[in-house]
Amino acid sequence: MLLRELVVHATERFKESGIDSAEVDAQLLAGHLLGLSRGEVQSEMIRGAELSEAQAEKLTEMFGRRLLREPLQHITGVAYFRNLELAVGRGVFTPRPETEFVAQLAIDALNAVKSEAPIAIDLGTGSGAIALAMATEVIHARVFAVEKSKEAFPFTQQNFQKYSDAAVTLVLGDLADAFQELDGTVSVVASNPPYIPLDAVPRDIEVKLHDPQIALYGGADGMQVMRLVSQSAKRLLLPGGSLVVEHADSQGQQVCELLLADGWNNVLSHKDLTGRDRAVTATK
Repeated sequence: MLLRELVVHATERFKESGIDSAEVDAQLLAGHLLGLSRGEVQSEMIRGAELSEAQAEKLTEMFGRRLLREPLQHITGVAYFRNLELAVGRGVFTPRPETEFVAQLAIDALNAVKSEAPIAIDLGTGSGAIALAMATEVIHARVFAVEKSKEAFPFTQQNFQKYSDAAVTLVLGDLADAFQELDGTVSVVASNPPYIPLDAVPRDIEVKLHDPQIALYGGADGMQVMRLVSQSAKRLLLPGGSLVVEHADSQGQQVCELLLADGWNNVLSHKDLTGRDRAVTATK
């Protein structure tokens, strides 16, 4: 079977099912199977490349999973985040492109610290995306991360082992009381906590069906875990230390008010590259 025929057919089916990135996803899945980049897949399609029967069957099976709205990253087992290649799958939250902007805020704050070995913490690290971004991009920093979910933790461990050259420490535990031995010594605390209210329905089918609920829902008003992040960050940070938190695009004012009520200084709201409220920074 021609590669082009299979990819074009899948693209059309994806579009019919409401997948916005239909063509990209079809080509990326083909590339994952064949060990090719998306550009190389496009070249092979133009060239008239053929697939073996086994390859066609496997690719058809992968396309079928995506058609049922299983996330692309779950099918490939990989999520790309800044300069990282992270293992993901059912049980762990798949890092989003908009969180790369949040990681940049944390990295900028860490780079601004006048210390030979500043300490940073990622509360509720999930796949390890923010923690590993800080550790690999600010190589003189010491980074610590905590994850509560026993389902997510094997993925987190795998990712930390892959980047074992970085100065990063991972623990299984609750962000509410993690790293008490570091109280008052930390320069930057970052977090992308669960922030969806319990009665809200995620917009994306992939999120609703496949992302772990523990990583999505933040209590009745969506702020339950955010409050814990604020409290933990206040005990962990040294005076002048920075907090960076991600939130839903409708929660900027709510998060700012929460942090101001908790006594934080320099509370600032930040828009991501799409112009949506995405993160709040504050200083102890």
